This record gives sequence, structure tokens and C-alpha cells, in this order.
Amino acid sequence: MAIKLPLTNDYVFKRIFGQEDNKSALKDFLECILDVKIENIEINNPEIPKNYYDSKFGILDLKVTLNDGIIVDVEMQMQNQNNVEQRMPYYMASNYSNTIKEGDPYSECKKSIVISILNFNYYKRNEYHSIARMIFEKPKPEEVVNMGYEKEDKYATKYLEMHIIDLSKFKKKNPEMHTKIAQWLWLFIGSDEQMEKAGKLNKEIRKINKKLASMSLSNEERNNYEFRLKAIRDEADAMERATKEGFSQGIKQGIEQGIEQGIEKGIEKGIEKGLEKGKKQEKKEIAKKMLKRNTDIEDIIEILGLTKEEIEKIKKET
Repeated sequence: MAIKLPLTNDYVFKRIFGQEDNKSALKDFLECILDVKIENIEINNPEIPKNYYDSKFGILDLKVTLNDGIIVDVEMQMQNQNNVEQRMPYYMASNYSNTIKEGDPYSECKKSIVISILNFNYYKRNEYHSIARMIFEKPKPEEVVNMGYEKEDKYATKYLEMHIIDLSKFKKKNPEMHTKIAQWLWLFIGSDEQMEKAGKLNKEIRKINKKLASMSLSNEERNNYEFRLKAIRDEADAMERATKEGFSQGIKQGIEQGIEQGIEKGIEKGIEKGLEKGKKQEKKEIAKKMLKRNTDIEDIIEILGLTKEEIEKIKKET
């Protein structure tokens, strides 16, 4: 039997939940996250774009419309691209502004919600399901005016809302399936036994589990999944290479600047900046240059964190 394709892959996620005959399951999933009763649901972008295999075109998000025109954007993000706090407000604001047409009054704007399902720890929060809204900050004492309000407004607006589902924190907590959200999340990252158990507790999960098993038997779908996975990995590798090259360039620029200025502190600053995530080999290259400038060995040890034996060896090689 073929291994099931993971729902944590954004292609697989959208391919499953973007299908019209899976709307009831999507509705059930969103209800447990948003903690609301959903009467109607419409999938706005069910199609898989032709460039799905190229992760440069972004994550394959799923956009749906709920009761009263509420827009919900759901995205699956397994690779940390260090842009969650930029991506989510962008999606939220973009969807919000698109709920009205030019010339319509602002009163026609509909609520915009973004749900990001992550497999990495991004925010310093102690829950696996974080909900964020625009809240008022605590005022400065000198700015307080006694208006007689016994209960003040907490939120600046009810029309913008973000949900962050952190699967890594969920797995660490390892909860029982007493809640519907726990049942759904075990479908994403659980073992076959856990997925089967979740399906026994929830008929919609059972339906998705069967659809996932069926999809996993298709050679075409497995190839599509592999294409998408490769694109994501390639982009992650490219980002890592670019980061390393940036650190190396920072080291070189710092040293050159220090030499040009003839200021020992300039070299030290350049090194410190470049060495934040530099590799040991890069430290050795810097040590060679410093030795050529007759920098004192003790200073090299203090700046680079190399041992005296390592520097003596580099000195021999140089």
C-alpha cells in the first residue's frame, strides 16, 4: 500500500480541501478553529495554478467565503521563510480591501481572517493555537480621561483576525482527542493509527482520510506532490546559500574596510558582524589575513575564538 501523502504539503492540502465534494469537511475544520457556526461556505480559488511546482509564486493558499461575506484565507507553511508576521497582515489587509468595490461605503467591508498552519515555532507563545486581533494598548496614566465607561472597548476592530496553528507545539503537547481541533490536527501529523482513531471520532475526518488514501495511489498526484516538494526544498537551499554568502561577504567587507581605514577596531567590528553565523573555515581565512598583518596571536584568539594550537597550525600553513 502506498504511503499516504502528507496533508502538511500545501499542494496536497489544497488539492484535498479545494474539492467541491469536500466542502462539508472544510466547513467542519474551520468551525473548530474559528469557534463559530458556519452556515454557508464557498471556495473562491479551488484550482491549482499551472505554476504550482514553483514555490517562488508563493504558498498555495485556500480562500473561502463564509456567512455574511466573511473572507478566510488558509495557508499551509512548513518551511520557515521568516516572513510570517509580514505575510499574514498582507493577506488579511488585501482580502479586506477586496470585499468592497470602488465607490462602495466602508460599511460594506466584510471581516477578513487569515489562518496559518505552521510546522515551526515562530512566535514566543505558549499555545499551539494563537489568535491575534487589533487590541488597544494600556494607556499612559497622564493620558487617561474619566469618561465614565465601566467597560472599555478591547478591540480596535472586529474585522481583522489572525489564527496561527503551530503543529510543532501541538505535537509537543501531545493532547488526547477530546476536542475537535485536536482530532483534525492529528490527521495532519499523526501516525496511521492516530489518523484512523480521529476518523472514528469524526465522520468528516474519516472522509478526508479515505480521500487522502485514494489520492496517494495516483502516480500523477504523487508526481505533482514530488514536484512541489522539490521546488520548496530548492528554494530553502537557495535561501541558505544566499545567507551564507551574505555572511562571508560581510566578513570580507568588514576586513577590507578596516584595512583601508587602518583602524584595528574597524576590523574587529567587521569580523564580529560577519561571524554571527559564520563557519570555522571562514574564521581560519580571517586568521590568515590577520597573521599576514602581524596581528598579535592573543588578539586573534580573543576576536575569533580559535585556540592557540589552531592559530599555530594556520600560521604554519600560511
